[in-house]
Amino acid sequence: MPKVALYAGSFDPITNGHADLIRRSLSFVDRLVVGVAVNVAKQPLFSAEERMTLIRAAVEDDPRVEVRAFRGLVVDFAKEIGVSVVLRGLRAVADFEYEYQMALMNRHLSPGLETMFMVPSVQVSYVSSSLVREVARFGGDIDALVHPAVARALRAKFAGSSPS
Repeated sequence: MPKVALYAGSFDPITNGHADLIRRSLSFVDRLVVGVAVNVAKQPLFSAEERMTLIRAAVEDDPRVEVRAFRGLVVDFAKEIGVSVVLRGLRAVADFEYEYQMALMNRHLSPGLETMFMVPSVQVSYVSSSLVREVARFGGDIDALVHPAVARALRAKFAGSSPS
């Protein structure tokens, strides 16, 4: 039976840190579903469709990676797609408390759902979507932080806009 896991997040936008986790996870899962969360409470820079397109570009359309948008709880999406393992990245100690609480809540809501934490590669451990957006907004160099397609999309989003 193939090993399938879910990696869910907003990916607004996908960074080299996310892509690193995706690539490395494929050494122990046969297939990875990247779930793009659609959160009505947030105002993302990119639409769900744009984020999905950028993820596919960043993973170079690897056939082992399926990209899907979802609304609602991760546990419900995991059940819908038939996975029992959720992957989460931990960049720093500050991430741990939030991720630990989420893992425990997910286990409460769905006792069979396991959470596996992965630590990023050292060279991308400081990269976050919010930092990338901020650097891009002010015209900083983002080329080492994201896939070239993502860098182009960010530049296009911020072209002609004056930073506030």
